[in-house]
Amino acid sequence: GDAIAGALDLQPFFGREFGSYFVSRTGYTGEDGWEIALPAAQAPDLWQRLKAAGVAQCGLGARDTLRLEAGMNLYGNDMDESVTPLESGLGWTVAFEPEDRDFIGRSALEALRARGVPRKLVGLVLEERGVLRSHQKVIVPDVGEGELTSGTFSPTLERSIGFARVPSATTDRVLVDIRGKLLPARVVKYPFVRNGKALV
Repeated sequence: GDAIAGALDLQPFFGREFGSYFVSRTGYTGEDGWEIALPAAQAPDLWQRLKAAGVAQCGLGARDTLRLEAGMNLYGNDMDESVTPLESGLGWTVAFEPEDRDFIGRSALEALRARGVPRKLVGLVLEERGVLRSHQKVIVPDVGEGELTSGTFSPTLERSIGFARVPSATTDRVLVDIRGKLLPARVVKYPFVRNGKALV
């Protein structure tokens, strides 16, 4: 009743408690939806009620495809503790202002910015048939090499897309080594898709 109405009224990226549930209008797919945190003992009953209401389950592959189309990093693939936010397309999440604001890692990130960030995360769209997958080698002609961090076939774009960490001097074209064949890919700004519409 009231909890459902309250959850439906939540604005994107907001959440609140409803009794023993915490409901947020967030998600890791780029789609509009809700995440529900609740006591584990209550989860089976809630799932049965959601299924009875017509909610369909999906697998990890679907979630991964949607998050990649939405331009969302996956920890362990596109970012981890060995890669800075500046090299993962997440520089916007670091609050360098005000200048006197201190945080763990600030001096290291400032030094990296001063030297110049050597690598960046870019979006790729494969221009020929094939599927981009993590760990494939990316060749940037006359610049150097990089590596796919995530990749899949995009049902929305009907093309293969991916993230690659490449030298910062990379411009608009690269080659991807797929089983010994060098296939051309276009460097694009992500997200690839928003609200079901192609952006690239």
